Amino acid sequence: MDRPTRSAPATFGSLFVRQLEELLIWRRDVRRFRSDPIPPGEMDELLRLACLAPSVGNAQPWRFVRVRSGELRTRLARHVDLQNQLAAAAYEGEAQARYRQLKLHGLREAPEILAVFADEAPAAGHGLGRRTMPETLRYSTALAIHTFWLAARARGIGVGWVSILDPAGVADLLEVPKAWAFVALLCVGRPEEEHSVPELERAGWQARLDWREFVTER
Repeated sequence: MDRPTRSAPATFGSLFVRQLEELLIWRRDVRRFRSDPIPPGEMDELLRLACLAPSVGNAQPWRFVRVRSGELRTRLARHVDLQNQLAAAAYEGEAQARYRQLKLHGLREAPEILAVFADEAPAAGHGLGRRTMPETLRYSTALAIHTFWLAARARGIGVGWVSILDPAGVADLLEVPKAWAFVALLCVGRPEEEHSVPELERAGWQARLDWREFVTER
């Protein structure tokens, strides 16, 4: 059920500010999941919160597909495994060996699989704000994914974004409308263990860089 509209802006104290920073620090790309199910009502709540994300022209272009079929899950896992093998071949020597040691998805273990698409011809929004930048529909969908991710982590639920795949192949497999552009395949479930340091950093693949490297002034 929708929450009532608030007439006055919320205020957030210093404790909330610190907790929000902790939430951002502890948001992880999870690959190792427990298999116990997420209560249906909890998934519904996460999807409701995801739809509070901002979107261009209020177009709300995000489209979520919950993969409930065991056969589809198996086919998705096989598809990603094949793409993973092809990706490994692009590396050589020690880099390839390190790549093959990485666990890059939890499609077989996670209790929930969620495919996320951007509707590139939504009726909502009436085209506002995207005439010269239609890609903002996909950007808006990415914001919904991040909102879902943070809401999940706040509840002790992990999310893993699977990107080593063929987008067209996944869209065909899930039989979605042609106007839907693939954005993400997410594994959702309670993590086997919690880490404040990303798994790729712990594995020696890539550390987080200093944020100052990404800021330019003019």
